[in-house]
Amino acid sequence: MSKELVSGSQRLKNAYWTLVAAASTMILSVQPVMAETIWDRFSTIMQDIYGQLVGISTIVAVTVAAIALLVRMISRNQRAVDEATSWLKRVVVTWIILNTLGFIVAYLQPLIAGGQYTG
Repeated sequence: MSKELVSGSQRLKNAYWTLVAAASTMILSVQPVMAETIWDRFSTIMQDIYGQLVGISTIVAVTVAAIALLVRMISRNQRAVDEATSWLKRVVVTWIILNTLGFIVAYLQPLIAGGQYTG
């Protein structure tokens, strides 16, 4: 009976150390895949957010501009026409600024890459 218990505990130890070795091997083999720095991940997330923001802003800008143009064409009230024109200008300027930010960042990023300004 004592031999069976020793044999069982030895099997348990062997199984434990086999599991530890397998887990260590898996962690070491996955490490190069996850070699991305926090700044690379942050850059990817910000590019995704900016892409979503530009997509949504384009849809909203087209919708608001269409409504403002309809008000300008249909309304007989001069005050409503003036306000619609003002809104149309704001929408166009805001949309241009949002789309230009992406261009500016894409142009400036290589110039200041790695914190070393070379220009």
